[in-house]
Amino acid sequence: MIQFQLKKKKDISKTREKLWSDFCFRYSTVETLTEKYKKSEKWVRNQLENYVVPEKIFTPRKMVAVMDATRVGKEWFFVARDPHKKENVYSEVFQFESTYCYQLAMQDLKERGFDVVAIVGDGKVAVSWLFKGLPVQMCHFHMKQIIIRCITRNPILPAGIELLEIINKLTFSKEAEFVLLYTNWCKKWDEFLKEKSINPNTLKSVPTHRKLISARGSIKRHLPFLFTFEKYPHLNIPNTTNSLDGSFKKLKTSIAVHAGLSRERKLKMVKTLLNGK
Repeated sequence: MIQFQLKKKKDISKTREKLWSDFCFRYSTVETLTEKYKKSEKWVRNQLENYVVPEKIFTPRKMVAVMDATRVGKEWFFVARDPHKKENVYSEVFQFESTYCYQLAMQDLKERGFDVVAIVGDGKVAVSWLFKGLPVQMCHFHMKQIIIRCITRNPILPAGIELLEIINKLTFSKEAEFVLLYTNWCKKWDEFLKEKSINPNTLKSVPTHRKLISARGSIKRHLPFLFTFEKYPHLNIPNTTNSLDGSFKKLKTSIAVHAGLSRERKLKMVKTLLNGK
């Protein structure tokens, strides 16, 4: 009798685990699961509610940490990933993304025995002074997105068209090549960017091409961190945070499919998805 009860409990546990996996990774809705498992909606909901995400055991190691955050609803999910082991080793929920996320992540990883030898991030240049001596790589994809937000994907002005061509070459360029292209662009359009216009509301003189000036400044600020990966070839540092894209895509897709999730179930789903590869 005892063996039968243990077997039944084990069978339910396996079924619950499979059902939860279908719910998260296969985007199966409650309605779909009731049909697949030939059970009532109440039974399916109970199994989803009672599933407990197992704690994942992480092996402490020396690693490059790819760090990025994605927004889901009103919250930000900040993740640190080992791109070479393809494993998310840290995740936390925040109300907004800031350098504080990096500080907490680094503290947590250190306490768990991880030795972070370099950081790949999305533009928090302040990370370089927060963790002095640690190589910081600015994600090329995020750098490109910053510039596109300034000049759009279809700039009209010749200066904008040329700058877009330069930033599109970033990922495929060596540092010396990119710096030369950027420097020459700055020299060529220096006088153009100095042009002023009168603000009709304040009647004050303001820069005419503010967005181009902003784009130029963004590249200048991030330039010291765009080619860190070249300076430390032995660390094999990625030049983008793309390693996290798959995790974030699964996370957002699954949550979108299951609209109206309670916060508790949403966090449980996020933990499951991020624990996956």
